[in-house]
Amino acid sequence: MKIENIRAVITGGASGLGHATARHLIARGARVALLDVHEERGRAAAQALGDNACFLRCDVASESEVNAAMSTAARELGGLNVLVNCAGIIGAGRVLGKHGPMSGEFFTRVVQINLIGSFLCDKAAAELMQHNEPTADGERGVLIHTSSIAAFEGQIGQAAYAATKAALAGMTLPIARELARFGIRCIAIAPGIFHTPMIDTLSTEMQAALAAQIPFPHRLGKPEEFAQLVAAALQIPMLNGETIRLDGAIRMQPQ
Repeated sequence: MKIENIRAVITGGASGLGHATARHLIARGARVALLDVHEERGRAAAQALGDNACFLRCDVASESEVNAAMSTAARELGGLNVLVNCAGIIGAGRVLGKHGPMSGEFFTRVVQINLIGSFLCDKAAAELMQHNEPTADGERGVLIHTSSIAAFEGQIGQAAYAATKAALAGMTLPIARELARFGIRCIAIAPGIFHTPMIDTLSTEMQAALAAQIPFPHRLGKPEEFAQLVAAALQIPMLNGETIRLDGAIRMQPQ
């Protein structure tokens, strides 16, 4: 898939990994729709990215909003052949915390946004992609999940978050297998510790402590590096059904 032919929806595109991916793709000729619940931030982000970007407010946990936004995005972009699922929340909390057990509502909310939200976007995008004109390889679209190294080494306090990220990795292969007949690929990227707006809420000392855990390079990941991997994956048709760690060789400790 040539970057200049990409018509992409990026959820959580107003900031962090999603915004970096949008910026990277647009700079290389793609057209991108940013989906996010943060309307003011999203509109500003799209405006800064120029004419090849648009913003659509969408709560990925709402099936009706996702379906409507995906259809509108395809119309605004002149098609849809890429979906990058970056929307999500951290959902940190202990099963047995200081104030008692984690509520079922809290766990359910993390699952609804991180996991079910990605699924809703996947199926809505795939429904549109199946009608695309195929490339020489027969490709009609690509779905990308944002998993996490927490899927494999979830830390204390990450039960809900790790469950969703493991599920995103787990459903990547069956989705890839099912959608192969339409020429739609599905892959997942599992980032390590990246310098996103969430990290900026931590002290300088805490950021340095996190970076010190990464074998090489000895720093936090850059959102642009995530974006570069997305762009590379879009251009390699054989890359399908796989979860790729992007983590500087870190293996997380219990806490």
